[in-house]
Amino acid sequence: MPSLEPIPNRNPNLPDGGSDDEADPELVELLRQHLGMGGKQQNNLPPETRVLEGAQYVFDNAIDVALSPAQTKEAAETIWRLMQKKAYSTKTWSEHELHPKTKDENTVDFIFTMDLLNFSFWSDEKDESKRFCIEYRGKKWTGYWSLVAALQRALEEGIPITTPEFWIDEEHCTEEVLRHVFRSATDEEIPLFKKRMQCLREAGEVLCNEFEGSFVTCVEDANLSAAGLVNLLTENFACFRDETKLNGKRVRLYKRAQILVADLWACFDGEDYGEFNDIDKITMFADYRIPQMLHQLGCLRLSPSLESHIRDLKPIPSGSTWEIELRGTSIWCVELIKREIEKRHPEVKDAGRKGVTSSEENTPQDSEVENEDAEEKTKAEKPAKTYGINAILIDFFLYDTMKNLEQEHNESIPHHRTRSIWY
Repeated sequence: MPSLEPIPNRNPNLPDGGSDDEADPELVELLRQHLGMGGKQQNNLPPETRVLEGAQYVFDNAIDVALSPAQTKEAAETIWRLMQKKAYSTKTWSEHELHPKTKDENTVDFIFTMDLLNFSFWSDEKDESKRFCIEYRGKKWTGYWSLVAALQRALEEGIPITTPEFWIDEEHCTEEVLRHVFRSATDEEIPLFKKRMQCLREAGEVLCNEFEGSFVTCVEDANLSAAGLVNLLTENFACFRDETKLNGKRVRLYKRAQILVADLWACFDGEDYGEFNDIDKITMFADYRIPQMLHQLGCLRLSPSLESHIRDLKPIPSGSTWEIELRGTSIWCVELIKREIEKRHPEVKDAGRKGVTSSEENTPQDSEVENEDAEEKTKAEKPAKTYGINAILIDFFLYDTMKNLEQEHNESIPHHRTRSIWY
């Protein structure tokens, strides 16, 4: 890893974004529209999550987290080549043994449940053998996979853990039953158990009262818009409303809301319940793994005080400036990586929403194969595939790579420690 250059101070010419006492400009604009006080109506414009806008603001105003432009460009090419080599696409999602293989309404509700509870699996236990894990199918699963394994195990045991009506039935869906669902193979229980139970109860009430008891209704109400579905989630479900403020400015991060949409898109391969006409509006999912991987690649630069804090495994409070800078700058970094890949390899823009297309520029000419036998000629004339790139696939790839490095104990830095329901 190259030596780190000094991190520049905040640009004094950048706006502070207002104080906490100032009126929220978005609320002011909504009030103006409601009262008919000038300005064009925005109702007919396509939905926007405004996550990327907030991420850029965080990057522009960050003090303790910065990016290396050179390393970001180099990482973009490395990521591109590895993703092409591994044929990384939406199909990669379904290849894991724990992810659902069926593609129906029950799968939609499984994915909703999975991402409703997809947060905070890291452990303070130094002995790995004592950390929380789920035993299922003869294996022990940790992290995110422990959640997926727990849900699959519960369904096999006849517990309707993905059914919203069950979540709000406190006579049958008791704390004891839920503790059984998430029972660990060790003495350490799943982190934030009470919060997970609360998320189930609250989301169940919303789904049953507003969306006919199924997340399928939400997907249909979004009208093929990924951004629209994210907004529907964050407006109706408090536990998906992953927002904060930096210098008084509202910053949307929406990690779990966005990954829920991304998981639907990947599981259904961009079709049926996974069809979205604006999937590229989804950004990277700001958690603690991707900043760690971006640091590994030399893209993310940390101030000495923040870096030593992370290396000492000291907690960083949710909503603190350090945490916002880590998450927001990581979103912006992946966006820059995506743009660099598109700049160097414009064919990815034509790769389609499913992530795969045949690149005609790689088609060999007749003269190149005229002396080959028929079998080799057929093989050679088949165009090489170009696998599309977006922030979702880059995130999935970086996450999987970081988990592999962790298993090999090859991380350049630990992940930051923030205990929250947001990631």
